[in-house]
Amino acid sequence: MNEGPFTAEEIRELRTLLEIEKIRKVKLLYSQLMDSRDVDGLAEIFAEDAVCEFGPYGTWHGRNEIRTNYHEVFKDAIPYDGIHATTNQWVELSGPATAVSRTYLIDIVHEPDPRTNPVIWYGLYDEVFGKIDSEWKITRCSLQFLWPKRMVSEGWPGPFPGKGIPPGSL
Repeated sequence: MNEGPFTAEEIRELRTLLEIEKIRKVKLLYSQLMDSRDVDGLAEIFAEDAVCEFGPYGTWHGRNEIRTNYHEVFKDAIPYDGIHATTNQWVELSGPATAVSRTYLIDIVHEPDPRTNPVIWYGLYDEVFGKIDSEWKITRCSLQFLWPKRMVSEGWPGPFPGKGIPPGSL
């Protein structure tokens, strides 16, 4: 292992890793805010003009509609009555202020009857992030529902997101 100063390439890699970690933090915060039922905080991690495609929950346009619809979805919920486990996040910077991500979803609800299946959904999030005023925000969120009923967008999965995928094309 080289103990000397970082090379220019290593510095570029470190900067990339720092940005990726900031994006991962936004996604972790997404689950925390959702599960704690902090809908107003949750809405703030989306860009003002974000689009969310949530299958049976519809397509939501803009932060205000996202906030309103999350309030409706969770109107009878209590904090942490379910766990929105997001895992296996893959992030790729697609430009200096854009990134794409894919994350697995395991949505679990707490039921008093241990004989019931606690899993509500298995799914995949495909997301586009934008750096707005030096903060990463979700600009597009497409949730593909895989189980118990497969509800996916037309043409999904298409090419796996990566370099060269323009923001908003997921």
